Amino acid sequence: MILILNCGSQSIKWKLFRDSLRLEKKGNRDVFNSQNYRKILTKEFEKINNYGKEIKTIGHRVVHGGNRFRKPTLINQRNLKKLEKFNKFAPLHNPFNILGIKISQKIFPNSKQIAVFDTDFYLNLPEKAFDYTLPKYIIKKFGFKKLGFHGISHEFVAKEAARKIKKPFEKLKIITCHLGGGSSITAIKHGRAIDTSMGFTPMEGIIMMTRPGDIDAGIVLELTKNFSPKKTDEILNLESGLKSISGSKGMLEILRKVKKGNKRAKFALEIFAYKIKKYIGAYFTILGGCDLLVFTGTIGCGSLKIRKMICKDLTILKNTKILSIETNEELAIAKKITKVVK
Repeated sequence: MILILNCGSQSIKWKLFRDSLRLEKKGNRDVFNSQNYRKILTKEFEKINNYGKEIKTIGHRVVHGGNRFRKPTLINQRNLKKLEKFNKFAPLHNPFNILGIKISQKIFPNSKQIAVFDTDFYLNLPEKAFDYTLPKYIIKKFGFKKLGFHGISHEFVAKEAARKIKKPFEKLKIITCHLGGGSSITAIKHGRAIDTSMGFTPMEGIIMMTRPGDIDAGIVLELTKNFSPKKTDEILNLESGLKSISGSKGMLEILRKVKKGNKRAKFALEIFAYKIKKYIGAYFTILGGCDLLVFTGTIGCGSLKIRKMICKDLTILKNTKILSIETNEELAIAKKITKVVK
């Protein structure tokens, strides 16, 4: 059997599959206090204790593995330590991804632990898309390049959309919008990602719930002159984005405020839709048209209101099929694992 663990900063999702990839059991727990994370995850594992000896492989979604880790990787103590070095680049995700691996190793010591990376789908981005045009000695020293994130989700829903319209994935031009607490957009041409909104870290791109997305680098320089690196990190990762505009912690809260006539919440929705429109327009251009526009994620798939706001007046989409598809990162990870584990 295959257990897939998707540990996020605010949720723990897991699915247990038979070797045939038939779903056996699943769980989804919200985590409101990260200090209780280990306890909550351990309790989730208690739900599948009776399957312990049958679970031969455990797959983990890992957000950031730098340039070193991109393809599915069998985890051992040596490469786990190396993987932890990338936590600082995805502080809302990687620490919890790694914690999930460590707890799994203790509870299931005889199972293979395999990390599957968000960045895998973007491994073959064209150089004109991934290069940051910084001095070459800086690129060489730090490895800065666009890595892209949410790739597991983008690839899954793009293929699922192609299947739904009964056309080959490799012959379509697709724009996928993964919209949730973290949001990103990807341009896919003939089965290959050719650009994506997130960059070397998950902070680049469109405005998100607590992250600002694209901002002038000069602003970051000014922040570092006035605040400590830790505080600057907190401002950019936890205090910005839609939260800074609306004062809300989640999109459902923003939508409730909009119904009550709250002007700041309404503006938050407007700027969110506006930033996404800009990316869709840009990706439509570099693709040379778009056959499919796909929305996924808790916001993208969950809010018809927001989808309508984004697509309103986007006349370039008149010949584009627009779909809303629920992502299934766990199934996508399981499929990838079956290709590497014999």
